[in-house]
Formats: sequence, C-alpha cells, structure tokens
Amino acid sequence: MKKAVLDIGSNTIRLLIANVDKHHQEYQKIHYQHRVARLGEGLQQTGGLSEAGKQRAMDVFQEVVEVCAGFDIPAEDIVAVATAAIREAKNGAEFVLQVRTETGLQIQVIAGDVEARIALSGAQAVLDASTRSNMLLFDIGGASTEFSRVFDDVLVDGFSEKLGVVRLTELYLRSDPPTDTEYQAMKQHAIKHLQHIEQLWGEDKFVPQHMVGTAGSVTTMAAIHLQMEEYDANQINNFCLSKADFDELRNTLLAKTNQERLVIPAIEQGREDVIIAGLAIVDGLFEYWGFEAMITVDAGVLEGLLFADL
Repeated sequence: MKKAVLDIGSNTIRLLIANVDKHHQEYQKIHYQHRVARLGEGLQQTGGLSEAGKQRAMDVFQEVVEVCAGFDIPAEDIVAVATAAIREAKNGAEFVLQVRTETGLQIQVIAGDVEARIALSGAQAVLDASTRSNMLLFDIGGASTEFSRVFDDVLVDGFSEKLGVVRLTELYLRSDPPTDTEYQAMKQHAIKHLQHIEQLWGEDKFVPQHMVGTAGSVTTMAAIHLQMEEYDANQINNFCLSKADFDELRNTLLAKTNQERLVIPAIEQGREDVIIAGLAIVDGLFEYWGFEAMITVDAGVLEGLLFADL
C-alpha cells in the first residue's frame, strides 16, 4: 500500500512516501524531501518552542500536506511523529493541537525508547547482515540521541539521552570558528551521557563490535568525506569511516567558519553550525568506547515508521 510518514525532529522535518509491503518488510520510495526548520531552537533556554521555530515548522507542515495531496494522501492519513523537541516543550501539546487545527496533521508524540526501536528497525532494513547483528546504533537528533545495542540480531536495549546537536550548540558554541575550549566542553558533555548509558546497561556492559551512526550529522560527515556533489544514500549506507579519516574531517571542519563550511556541497543551509556538535558526539563515542571506525547508514526513524504499528 502507499504510505506517507513524517519525522518531526528538533532540527529537521522529513517526509517519505513509499509503496510498502509490510509482510516482507520492504518498500519502494516514491517521494522524499526534508526541510531544516530547527523547531527545537531556544528550547534549552526557555523550556518551550519559540514562535519562530513553530512558524518555520508550520510552513513545512503546510507544504507536506500539499505534497501528499498530490499523491492522493489526505492529511489525516499521514503518519506523523514528533520526538524530543515537542516531547519536552512545555507548549508541545498546545502546538500539536494547533497543527491539527490548521493543517489536519495528527501528530503522535513518541517516547525516547519507542524512537530508538523505530530507528533500529529502519536502519536494519539496509545494513549488511554482519553489521546489524552486532552493533551499537546511535541516532543523533537536534535535542536527543538514541542508543541501541544489538547482539546476535536481538535488541538488547535501547535508550534515549537528552543529547542533541541543537541543544549542545546552544549550550556551548559562542565562537565562529569554535574555540578548542568550546569543542572540548561539548565532547565532555557527550561523554557524560555515554557514561550514563553505560550505567543503564546494568551488569552486562559488553560493547558491540560495530559502531553505527544514522541521521543528518553522521550522513553529512560521510558525504563530506566522499566529496559528494549530489547526495547519494546508496553510497552512505554501509560506508565505513575510519577513526583516522574522522579525525582529519573533524580538524578540517573545526578550522572553518560557518560560511566557509557552507561552501562544502555536502553541508546544507541550517547544518553549518550544528555539525560541530555532531562531531563532538561522534568524537566522544570514538574516545569513550575505543571504536576504530564508524559505519554510516541513511535510514532510521523515517524508514522504520513505514513498518511501525503506532
């Protein structure tokens, strides 16, 4: 059947329309688009969604409804989920109601552990069997990051941390380009969350063989390394970025200003500043658990929603 799914993140809002075979867990993409709305802007300081962020998101929602109507999918049939920004915001429920009234979109706000499971489902659909059977999957968002441990193809656990690129950027980034002090503060902040994740693991603290990253920060890093002029998800899926190549990429991006980063074809408008926080989170993962490489995947919550029963 034809299905439209919408992932409303703290930084990016993504739409996927696909023909779905739920029995075989397969899909054929019909249409994809994403917009950087930065809905979670200012949430760290005020505890609520800003008027500017809500308006940017509302503009995207209006566009999404129009696009889906062109594929004969009414607004009420779009599976729309919201994650950390709306989940945490004191005016999140009010905004959900406003969106429904003005656009017809019925947004479901999902919990962090549900988000982790859906992201895992989407990633596993395209990962190599040897990778997806033994991995730590992390999904970096604007306000949260989800971590899932998988061993022998079984989900051991999945947790969500209040660790995101918009959140870190607003907390620490004051200089352009960033100072070493600012960057190290972001990385140490990330490592504290990794320590908390390890505590949540309980007595069974095994670290999976593969470190696998998904979502915009990670896929952008891979695209930059691959020197992509036009983004190609097929090249991103199952790409392996070594620690040495990551270090080189990190050093290059840290030395540039926001405007200089925007010259890089793989960096889209709206990601030129938060990519630094993404680097800090990945850097923390490399350092804390001693991984030698990161495998990247361009599939997560959005693709997982195609098969989720919500």
